[in-house]
Amino acid sequence: MKLVQLNKRHFSLALACAAMLTATATATAAQAQTALDDVLKSKVLKVAVQTDSAPYGFVGTDLKPIGLDIDMANYIGKKLGVAVELVPVVSASRIPALQTRKADLVIATLGKNPDREKVIDFASAYSPFFQAVFGPKNIPVKSFADLAGKSVGVTRGAMEDQELGKVAPAGVDTKRFEDNNATIAAFVSGQVQFVALGASVAGNMMTKNPQLSSEYKLLLKESPNFIGVAKGEDKLKAKVNDIVAEAKKTGELDALAKKWLGRPAGDLPI
Repeated sequence: MKLVQLNKRHFSLALACAAMLTATATATAAQAQTALDDVLKSKVLKVAVQTDSAPYGFVGTDLKPIGLDIDMANYIGKKLGVAVELVPVVSASRIPALQTRKADLVIATLGKNPDREKVIDFASAYSPFFQAVFGPKNIPVKSFADLAGKSVGVTRGAMEDQELGKVAPAGVDTKRFEDNNATIAAFVSGQVQFVALGASVAGNMMTKNPQLSSEYKLLLKESPNFIGVAKGEDKLKAKVNDIVAEAKKTGELDALAKKWLGRPAGDLPI
């Protein structure tokens, strides 16, 4: 009899604990879904951006942030009908900015990978990030075969070095340098005719050296940028996805990419 009473007591306690866990989970889920409502209520969208990653995000001559990421943040804010508050971050503080609610979105050359997906959510990709070959506009290059007999500067051991090695035809004079600064210096000084760089590094180089009249030539590797959203904020993520999908349809994403990267955004993943 006592055993039956004890089992009943344990069963009651188990039910109570289950109810508490369910209530806690429900409350947490409800709390996690407040970001979009909070943004629309406050009329302010806080967006984490980088200011040291030209042409995606950097400081202009008026000391204000500019770049593709900033334009994208403002585009989303406009579509939501709210003001945009830019929250400057560095690479290491992008995800913490979401986790601590200092930012509603991260638009800062953020790539998607399994480890990051464990701690934050991702809205659709909004811009390409890539490694590519860049060179003078007056030297036509339509394929990697056109690089035969020409010199290409690359940073030793970088992803661009690895990818170029996979596609460069025989006859390419590949010159390797110890860091990006040395690679860029070689191109600027005319030691090499072309250069293989990441998009942000190349964008910064072209911005600082307009006299080179250089441009994007050939794609080496694509790794698009996604918009980061706090974990569980499905309503905000869905709204941002709708806005990005509209921007794809209207050509706004292609226009932004052409403006800052010299090439269309192309077929970005969702």
